[in-house]
Amino acid sequence: MLTVALPKGELLKNSIRLLQAVGLDFSAFLDSGTRQLQIPDTKGLAKGLLVRAQDVPVYVEYGQAQLGVVGYDVLREKQPQVAHLVDLQFGHCRMSVAVKASSSYRSPLDLPPHGRVASKYVNCAREYFHSLDLPVEIVPLYGSVELGPITGMSEAIVDLVSTGRTLRENGLIEIATLYESTARLIAHPLSYRLNTGNLSDVIAKLREAVLVKV
Repeated sequence: MLTVALPKGELLKNSIRLLQAVGLDFSAFLDSGTRQLQIPDTKGLAKGLLVRAQDVPVYVEYGQAQLGVVGYDVLREKQPQVAHLVDLQFGHCRMSVAVKASSSYRSPLDLPPHGRVASKYVNCAREYFHSLDLPVEIVPLYGSVELGPITGMSEAIVDLVSTGRTLRENGLIEIATLYESTARLIAHPLSYRLNTGNLSDVIAKLREAVLVKV
């Protein structure tokens, strides 16, 4: 049976809607009363796993799921061994460098050498500042990274931004964009090559569904 790893949070509704378009219905995950983390689709053709977004590529890489939906930001940060298949064209956001609006920094290169940058995307932040040849200390934070500059613990943050409202309400501004991120369809590499459970047919239908919406 085909298993699909679905991300909790912002991408879930659109992920379920897309899968419904190709005949896989996991809408039971949207029922506020359910606590189930694994459910069959309504036709019994597949099962869905509801996991944290950061864990989607882990389940796919290790073969517990043949397909998964996850943000490009997670793929960039974790670099999992999975097949990248389709840009699903939803979940648009960007990875940005932000600082206090009251600071003098208007470009990442304005930041002081060996200054601090707070981020939950440690690898992406480190790679970015290395590409600028600007030595900084990356401070890992996994809660409200905006507090880094607010409290003076860091000069800047690297974080995912959608509308920018949280930054504005906390007196921060974006000064650079690392990359744009959208939801992506990924697959277990061996299952993809062997076409396990007629995987290629499902993937083809998903590609077509995305093109129709675009």
